[in-house]
Amino acid sequence: MTRLINAYIRNEEERAWTVKIEQLAARFAERAPQHDREGSFPFDNFADLREAGYLALTVPREFGGEERSLYELVLLQERLAYGDGSTALAVGWHIGQMLHLRTTRKWPEAVFAELCRAVVADGAMINTFASEAASGSPSRGGRPETTAVKTDGGYVLTGRKTFSTLAPILDRFALSAYLPEEDCTDDFLVHRKDGVTMIETWNTLGMRATGSHDVVLDHVLVEEPYRLRKQGIDDGGGWLLHIPACYLGIAMAARDYALDFARTYRPNSLSEPIAALPAVRHTIAEMEIALRTARSLLYTAADRWDRSETAKRPMLREELGLAKYVATNHAIQVVDLAMRIVGAGSLSRQQPLERYYRDVRAGLHNPPMDSTVQQLLAGSALAEQA
Repeated sequence: MTRLINAYIRNEEERAWTVKIEQLAARFAERAPQHDREGSFPFDNFADLREAGYLALTVPREFGGEERSLYELVLLQERLAYGDGSTALAVGWHIGQMLHLRTTRKWPEAVFAELCRAVVADGAMINTFASEAASGSPSRGGRPETTAVKTDGGYVLTGRKTFSTLAPILDRFALSAYLPEEDCTDDFLVHRKDGVTMIETWNTLGMRATGSHDVVLDHVLVEEPYRLRKQGIDDGGGWLLHIPACYLGIAMAARDYALDFARTYRPNSLSEPIAALPAVRHTIAEMEIALRTARSLLYTAADRWDRSETAKRPMLREELGLAKYVATNHAIQVVDLAMRIVGAGSLSRQQPLERYYRDVRAGLHNPPMDSTVQQLLAGSALAEQA
């Protein structure tokens, strides 16, 4: 019988990509314990991702990229997270935003083209830094305290961003800033140069190797062309499905670990492995129900987004949010059940389950938050007309 993780591969081209990513995931899994223990950034993993062409996965073909779909992004991100959740989540912000920029064309075309060519030729990456200590998550609507003051030829930016994933490796990044003269907020593309400092603040329970440190800007000049001037279309936020894909990949790894344990562990009080025990089989069934339900929702949402007309994608926002809500919460449940099967040994730092347990909880704090999805669904239901 085919492995459960392969259930959503649709064709030979996707199968070839999953084989390539599975090889990377196995390599990353060997490095993950050290990066997790040290809280170090996995530069070695990103060198491998660049060599494999993964950084250009969602770059438009016109610039030499792969131009892969949201469904394929989800498929490969889940596989990558099976090996190392931190690396998958971190690179997911890059390939997800490249897909988002491709479909919305929210950046000036010349700036976007420059970025795409740098990704393909040099392995450049992008992320948007929006969170701040005072304003909290940008999804909550807080106004940034980072400011952009107009000057000759551009803007002077000053401020500090938190949760700046990929900060150790990026040579450019987008960020939000408040323009006092215009009383509005806009995004800017900042190149790493004098006045840009990374402060190593990322020391967390889980996802310890994402490099999500603070980034400080001290009177950094950003030229006029790199004010991104919010534009483009609304794509419904489909690119954010890279987040639930990551956490389901972690849950799948925990599930497979627990299954291997159940098939092979036989205490001397039993004549056969614990997989034969009704209680263990019941727990396995609970894992399967949670995991299969979440994956079905996730892949259906990704496929519907891909197939939808551009103008109709915003109408999928509730479905996309539901997919993330179910995936992250069910992933936590699956890891917990896997640890119940393995028992006290699952707490050992010599085994991966305790890392899965810590990493998977981070999904609750990635957008959209549970409360946001609940309010979205409630509002949608109440807005219906009889």
